[in-house]
Amino acid sequence: MTTALDAIDVRTPNPARVYDYMLGGKDNFAADREAAEQVARLFPESSDGVRYNRLFLGNAVRHLAGECGIRQFVDIGAGLPTQDNVHQVAHAVARDARVVYVDNDPVVCVHGRALLANTDTVAMIDGDVRRPGDIRDKVAGTGLIDWNRPVGLLMVAVLHFVEDPGEHVAMLRDLLAPGSHLVITHLSTTPERAADMARLRELYARSGITLVPRGVAEIERLFGDFEPLDQRRFIFPDLAERIARLGWGGVARKH
Repeated sequence: MTTALDAIDVRTPNPARVYDYMLGGKDNFAADREAAEQVARLFPESSDGVRYNRLFLGNAVRHLAGECGIRQFVDIGAGLPTQDNVHQVAHAVARDARVVYVDNDPVVCVHGRALLANTDTVAMIDGDVRRPGDIRDKVAGTGLIDWNRPVGLLMVAVLHFVEDPGEHVAMLRDLLAPGSHLVITHLSTTPERAADMARLRELYARSGITLVPRGVAEIERLFGDFEPLDQRRFIFPDLAERIARLGWGGVARKH
């Protein structure tokens, strides 16, 4: 019998599996590990970057569930299950929180569904940020998320793998009810780091992966007219400068 795992190309690196390896996970293949090591040689700070990204995500979810009363979360580009998953962080604050994970990698979906088999407030679906309508319908089909009520929409370390995400993100913002929050983290760049980022893009391109670092102003535009929350709520002050060199993250509220 053919399964989703039969379609996996283990010889080509996958962003979710590379990220998993950099977080110390075990759901990756030799090609993913080699790609991660190449990134680490070019950017020694990259291992810190993925950990800080995870820290930001956890703090954002904790804040949304605790301070903002959000009880619905949709995590697009969720990646492989690891420590402090969104549903674990949210449930530590509010046991009635519901979470739908979305990813376009079959390994992620298989592992996610296995992990969540006995959890009735969490689901895993296959979906791609470039197909917002498909995500809308599949998320609604889980019966866990009501798009007419506030949602915490998470797009963490995923949009820099999309060539032109603006229209897709705008469509997803339009789905959200007032009181919803949008969380984005993104690989950032500055003129001073243009040459380094060009080498990083070339490295990913050799593995068939599109990588598009963006300036902070361009990333901020992905939030549209949502009201930004103070970023300092989600990171430790002594890490702020180091995080800013590696990427940029924000949280914003829809009125």
